[in-house]
Amino acid sequence: MLLSIQDLRVAFRMGSVGGVVQRAEAVGRGAQAVSFDVPANSTVALVGESGSGKSVTAMSIVNLLPDNAERSGRVLWQGKDLLQASQAELRALRGREIACVFQDPMSSLNPVFTIGQQLIEPLVVHLGLRPRQALERAEQLLVEVGIPEPKRRLDAYPHELSGGQQQRVMIAMALACEPKLLIADEPTTALDVTIQRQIIELLAGLKAKHGLSVLFISHDLALVGEIADHVVVMRQGTVREQGPVAGIFNAPQDAYTRALLACRPSLTHNPARLMVIDDHIAGRDAHGAAAAKNPEAPVVLEVSSLAKSFWLKTGLFGKREFKAVRDVNFKLRRGHTLGVVGESGSGKTTMGLTLLRLHEPTAGQVLFEGKNLLTLDDAERQRMRQRIQIVFQNPYASLNPRFTIGQTLIEPMAIHGIGASTAEREQRARDLLVKVGLDDRAFAKYPHEFSGGQRQRVAIARCLTLNPEVLVLDEAVSALDVSVQAQVLNLLKDLQDELGLAYIFISHDLAVVRFISDEVLVMKDGEVVEQASADAILRAPQQEYTKRLIGAVPRGWTPAAA
Repeated sequence: MLLSIQDLRVAFRMGSVGGVVQRAEAVGRGAQAVSFDVPANSTVALVGESGSGKSVTAMSIVNLLPDNAERSGRVLWQGKDLLQASQAELRALRGREIACVFQDPMSSLNPVFTIGQQLIEPLVVHLGLRPRQALERAEQLLVEVGIPEPKRRLDAYPHELSGGQQQRVMIAMALACEPKLLIADEPTTALDVTIQRQIIELLAGLKAKHGLSVLFISHDLALVGEIADHVVVMRQGTVREQGPVAGIFNAPQDAYTRALLACRPSLTHNPARLMVIDDHIAGRDAHGAAAAKNPEAPVVLEVSSLAKSFWLKTGLFGKREFKAVRDVNFKLRRGHTLGVVGESGSGKTTMGLTLLRLHEPTAGQVLFEGKNLLTLDDAERQRMRQRIQIVFQNPYASLNPRFTIGQTLIEPMAIHGIGASTAEREQRARDLLVKVGLDDRAFAKYPHEFSGGQRQRVAIARCLTLNPEVLVLDEAVSALDVSVQAQVLNLLKDLQDELGLAYIFISHDLAVVRFISDEVLVMKDGEVVEQASADAILRAPQQEYTKRLIGAVPRGWTPAAA
């Protein structure tokens, strides 16, 4: 056996109260410790929601945990217990025999070093290669992971690569010393479906070529079904179920596993609401089909010939035009949702920001109540911005960490003169927290005290403080695990039904877009290549690009995938 985890428990010291050290259990609770094996030349997936303990379990293997972590049990690496290993032994092991690929490559890659420098370092440190040998090996690694123009990319910095290319570089660094085990911690979560598909196929190909084992961490069972041999399902620090991938998908034994499988939106049918984890565990029935929207609802936003260009520097004095958005046209009706899908770099986010004049447009018009938003003066634009709001992808970055949640909600109301007094604004803020599914106690807390899903609810509540009529949701659920994603999508539908909101929903996830959208724009290279109802796009796509997007969506385990 390559790796055997036996009765693992991990707790974090949280200070002392009255002389008694307080500990928070992260892995292993009560009588239930965590145990599973990773055989040679196999892929084992750790699956669960955020906070289930899967990343803590994986990082315990090579002790990449904070100093306040306490581990017990056994982590046997080829028979040797790594919990008893010295720091020197672990340093020699990391990268050489066990390598890691993390979720966010931009925070893992050093921004001041070139790609070549970062690839060369482990080759020199662990393998003792000379710089010239290491440089040649680094170029070979970039070829192996499918980076175009590898020789030129060696001199590039991380910010000059796309997200998918950055993740390929991370995989190249992890494979540099030909490890026996690769720990992949949510390596595709923030990537669009086609890049995600490429990364999954790359990992599968490298596993077959090098005979390495993979410990793959994810919250998405559909994705896991396409890559794993064995699945370990975790919740609240304990293993709820484990077994071969076929058994987990065909006959899951635990209610939590069945819930994880069922709460992801489907490409084939569209319920009125998504069932969440608690619905499944409580045995509540699924909801019926979504009701049809009024096709004659009034148009709230009409976009014509919208374009946005950026000017890029070339050489010492030259510059060239980069057309990020070209000739986009659509109408958005009250109470309806327009889905905008495409790969990273397709122009969908730039289009959304240009609508709000967070980017100044190059051409076109955006009519809202007969006024062109793109030609308003500053005072008119400020008043209009109150009625068209945006929810960003990353709730960790979009909320001010120095403000309490109450301050975050009250500030926009004070700026726009909503509410006759501070007390009235405070009551409205508290009412909105309840509306988005948070209780009154959230008012005095800070953003760091909430999970990602809760922060996204706060971001939605902040938008609602201004009584908007249109919300632009830019990848607003893409970083959330599937159960929290279902809760936020249900919330958005409820708010739309109650308040008549119109949404522009930007996403790379076609299953999510099908659930929430009435009409869909498919964008590629800044242009709309296909536009139709959500049902028509999924049932009978006309463009090869759209078919490729749909084909890249993970569908879970099938006999053909085995």
